Amino acid sequence: MLNSIARKANLNNPETVKEYLANATCSDSRKERLTWELIRFYKWKNIPFQPPHYKPIDKLPFIPLETEIDALISGSGRKTACLLQLLKETGMRAGEAYAAKWTDIDLEQSRIIVQPEKGSRSRTLKVSSRLISMLNRLPKNSQHIFRQEQQDHLTSLKTARRNFERQRKRLSIKLQNPRLNQIHLHTLRHFFATMTYNRTRDILYTMRQLGHHNIMHTLRYTQLVDWPTDQYVCKVAETVNDATMLIESGYEYVTDFNGTKLFRKRK
Repeated sequence: MLNSIARKANLNNPETVKEYLANATCSDSRKERLTWELIRFYKWKNIPFQPPHYKPIDKLPFIPLETEIDALISGSGRKTACLLQLLKETGMRAGEAYAAKWTDIDLEQSRIIVQPEKGSRSRTLKVSSRLISMLNRLPKNSQHIFRQEQQDHLTSLKTARRNFERQRKRLSIKLQNPRLNQIHLHTLRHFFATMTYNRTRDILYTMRQLGHHNIMHTLRYTQLVDWPTDQYVCKVAETVNDATMLIESGYEYVTDFNGTKLFRKRK
């Protein structure tokens, strides 16, 4: 991050750096992240630094329509389409997807093991037969699914983002839908979280699916769901014992979802 500042300001002069940050055309969230990087940098350099304070605006994430995501998937190249389908179905971060190896996929059980990043929890997630079929059409000339061995993780991820952005721009013009340009790779994680909570109404299950350690990170998605007029308490059963306990507590079976069973009980 500091490279972007170093190109336009003198890092050895904290005051010019603070002036650059004040006038920079980026979000307060990015300014806050840059400030934390500068604090560590000046502590390492033993240079006095009085950090500026930026308070990010807590904005709700943009959630696209499923038809818009599907339009991007169907209009993208084979590798990008497979990546988008994976992110849509699992809510993985793009970095987690690019760290995924072929050995992380259980073809028989249609599951993928997520190797976490950013302090998340490791988790095993159910995927569709469609995604398995898309994965099987990709070349297996590397131990990683989406990147070559000679490419480092960050470089390959940046290349993937640029490829996706080019295809997204082309499709937004072709389909005359500028909303597509608001869809980023991380947007699919927001979509997955919102849809999972919308279907299950189980915040703890949603939290586990996302790999969150802190439930406060998951709670923001409850603001994006419109509750129906008939109010239910919903629970997710992942084992026979879970299902038995729910039935004994008066819950009724509703449907299967991602390899689990959903139960509900009127409030």
